[in-house]
Amino acid sequence: MEDKKIYTDELFERILVGIKKARKKLVETSAANNEELVIKGKDGKPHRVPAKDLLHRLD
Repeated sequence: MEDKKIYTDELFERILVGIKKARKKLVETSAANNEELVIKGKDGKPHRVPAKDLLHRLD
């Protein structure tokens, strides 16, 4: 049972790393093309934001 938890934790971590890589590539490509991306604002509503403004938020 413990092995299954370790496997699940490792799989979850690999998935998160993949999502972060994909997000970074999306923002970088969009910024290079002077595009906007839609993100959820603090108010919970969607907002259009220039991709260049999102570059500083990446890990």
